[in-house]
Amino acid sequence: MQLIIMRHGEAGMNANDFDRELTERGRLASAKVARDIAASPWRPKLIWSSPLVRARQTAAIVSEVLNCPVVLKDHITPDDDPGDCLNLLLDAQVDRLMIVSHMPLVGALSTLLVDGHRRGLPFMTSEAVMLDLPIAGPGCADLKGQFLP
Repeated sequence: MQLIIMRHGEAGMNANDFDRELTERGRLASAKVARDIAASPWRPKLIWSSPLVRARQTAAIVSEVLNCPVVLKDHITPDDDPGDCLNLLLDAQVDRLMIVSHMPLVGALSTLLVDGHRRGLPFMTSEAVMLDLPIAGPGCADLKGQFLP
């Protein structure tokens, strides 16, 4: 499986956590990363998005650029266990997937897949990493690169 893990774009602080919307800067940075992904050989076939507004908006931007469907997943919100997301990956029937979520989940999931621990890589907003995942399991992924805003 080729997996891209992306943190949502920059969001404003003027609403409750679930409803925070992307700023203009967040929209532009997410679109830039989406264009970079589109120009790469790492185009996903499906995007999983957190149901929180800022992640849904980021996924919608990426989806439009990549012409790729989005599915909302409840177990990829900021405080969810990366092990639950790994279980979802084990059942995934897609070979090229993108996940749009939040810190600390994106960092913890990335290190779980690459290094087998959950300490977590730092992610800036709109950043995405590319993982080659021959099998879904802790420590089974190779970090192949990143897309920066």
